[in-house]
Amino acid sequence: MRRLTPIAIVALTVIAYTPVLAQLPDAKQVTQERARAEIEVPQLAALLELKPGMTVADVGAGFGASTVVFAKWIGNGKVFATDIGQRQLHAIRDYVAKEALTNVAVIEGAAAATNLPPACCDAIFMRDVYHHVTAVDAFNKSVLASLKPGGRLAVLDFVPRPGSKLPDRVAQNRGGHGIPTSIVVDEFKAAGFTHLRTVDVWPPDQKDGLFLVLFRKP
Repeated sequence: MRRLTPIAIVALTVIAYTPVLAQLPDAKQVTQERARAEIEVPQLAALLELKPGMTVADVGAGFGASTVVFAKWIGNGKVFATDIGQRQLHAIRDYVAKEALTNVAVIEGAAAATNLPPACCDAIFMRDVYHHVTAVDAFNKSVLASLKPGGRLAVLDFVPRPGSKLPDRVAQNRGGHGIPTSIVVDEFKAAGFTHLRTVDVWPPDQKDGLFLVLFRKP
């Protein structure tokens, strides 16, 4: 067997890790997401009727900008951050450690469940996540079980663009990459939620292209 030279080993290592590094946020993206979260979190907290000392879950937390800002806002409360991606979970843990936060619990989620403790949260939000959910019925029932009675849920997502590609394994009724607000309402009502309101443009006066649908657990 031909031995690889040190240069070849280094080259192969770079090739092997390049796709991983490419998917991590760069400094500019981290700064942009943090700035967006600083604006959005206080508005979202008001809709969710959160107060410092309560517990909120960031389901599908991505690289953790909203988690970190919420953790600072919630004070002596608690933030659960979930994601199904190992890179995202690693990035969130690093971000939380860098910010010296002790009130964040990072949990690996699943396709059909939040994996949050039962009745742990006063509120849950999902930003740019729900249109990727494939096990809709099981997942939504899991979200319901994770909330305390009277707890609130905010689903932030976007309407499909005409001709956009449907993500893998999601229901055909989405109509493309995204999800109509009417389907969000119908699916969470079927899981047992009460629909409170729909905000067509979220955050208000911003250009993120998102909507917000607000629910309450009876």
